[in-house]
Amino acid sequence: MQQDAIVIARQLKTIYRELSHAVDGLSFGPPTACVYNPLDYARNPAEQYLDRVGGVPKEVLFLGMNPGPWGMAQTGVPFGTVSFVRDWLEIEGPVGKPREEHPKRPIQGFTVGREEVSGSRLWGWARDRFGSPDRFFQRFFVANYCPLVFMEASGRNRTPDKLPTAERKELYRHCDQTLRRVVKILEPDLIVGIGKFAEDRARSALGATGIRFGRILHPSPASPAANRGWSVQAEGQLAALGIDVGASLD
Repeated sequence: MQQDAIVIARQLKTIYRELSHAVDGLSFGPPTACVYNPLDYARNPAEQYLDRVGGVPKEVLFLGMNPGPWGMAQTGVPFGTVSFVRDWLEIEGPVGKPREEHPKRPIQGFTVGREEVSGSRLWGWARDRFGSPDRFFQRFFVANYCPLVFMEASGRNRTPDKLPTAERKELYRHCDQTLRRVVKILEPDLIVGIGKFAEDRARSALGATGIRFGRILHPSPASPAANRGWSVQAEGQLAALGIDVGASLD
């Protein structure tokens, strides 16, 4: 790793540790029953991921919403389904437990037997297009806007946009500040929201800076459109934004 990449990774670790501490101090009421903070209990692999950042500036910062229950919630890595985190990104480390664990959403770390479909699609595309993580990270980086996972008493996932206004306002304040700090370090030409929520939050936090924004289809299997060839559609959207990802390495 080059020295500049080491410095960048160290700066990002500081930023995300401060975000983790800040959001740990927030309170969330019903119908939210459990809140997971993988930046805390999965800090080891989360920071290994930041070590992969490489140099700057980045061409694109891909921005997701918040951790999925079978991805980043388990591994600490954005969209971090276990097979791709361990076998392609070559990241694996100890994962603890959240303060309060929902029985229907246990944290099993790298032994979890379920894959995050969104993560398999996103990182599978990156592998197929760029071959090695280093080639991908030369141009791109992936982050989540919000680091927390919210669950209702039933175990149902609750996205940040569904939180009460007062809770959203305080959470977004910390997440906006973090995004601005990360963008200042990575200097991306373009922020691409993975879904509408992420694009909207990026525009709200950074709209006055002159940076460019765009959006690609979210790879969630809950999206009927994403189930009809997500990578082809996402590449078309990137091409419309002026991003050439090159030929497949298959």
